Amino acid sequence: MQSHEIDYRILGESIQVVEVELDPQETVIAEAGAMLYMEEGINFKTKMGDGSEANDSLLGKIFKAGTRMVSGESLFMTHFTNEGGRSANGKAKVAFSAPYPGTIIPIDLRNMHNNEVLVQKDGFLCAAYGTKVSIAFNKKLTSTFFGGEGFILQKLKGDGKAFVHAGGTIIERQLNNETLRVDTGCVVAFEPTIDFDIQRTGGLRSMVFGGEGLFLATLRGTGKVWLQSMPIRKLIDVLLPHGKNSDKGSSSILGGLFEE
Repeated sequence: MQSHEIDYRILGESIQVVEVELDPQETVIAEAGAMLYMEEGINFKTKMGDGSEANDSLLGKIFKAGTRMVSGESLFMTHFTNEGGRSANGKAKVAFSAPYPGTIIPIDLRNMHNNEVLVQKDGFLCAAYGTKVSIAFNKKLTSTFFGGEGFILQKLKGDGKAFVHAGGTIIERQLNNETLRVDTGCVVAFEPTIDFDIQRTGGLRSMVFGGEGLFLATLRGTGKVWLQSMPIRKLIDVLLPHGKNSDKGSSSILGGLFEE
């Protein structure tokens, strides 16, 4: 199914929004609850699945939607369609925001190998109608048992634009038969030509006292890779009342010793 050709612009810096402009009868699909605002003429429907395969049976739709629940995502997706914009050219806009502070990455799937990209399980935000959103399970046993973020991935496939959200600063790398080792939670997305695995860090001393975790993600091959500087688990950790940053920023050298 050919994807709808949508126009967009990214708004903001630290907490970004993607504003999508739809021609009459154009549609964009999004995760439930991602919509920020929409202009008159935009109507939305909650459906089971992405709608990329209109001839799917009900059982097929239930199965595909059910696999999304395995990754913790909603069983349903929301379809926003311009059914009669009030502007002179009939266009109308709808905007989506990420569920936590971060950056939005626009990806043109036509430029990806095999028209697809693999994304961390909670990274998908929205995409042009016709994009197939499915679950990909990492086949590496080490990823299964130790990877956490790396075991269940989302696969976006199509010939249109898709938008992925991530935390902090985004680093885009082009690997050319190279290997890159990364904190497991900092991998946002990568092309299917990249081999993804989870490997143990250095010796026992490094594992216990290094502060970098017991395992690192290893990305190897040729293709694009997107990384994030602040995954959601790190953000939660530093904001917790008793997190690792709870004693920083105090007003005196005595810290919080005499604070209530």
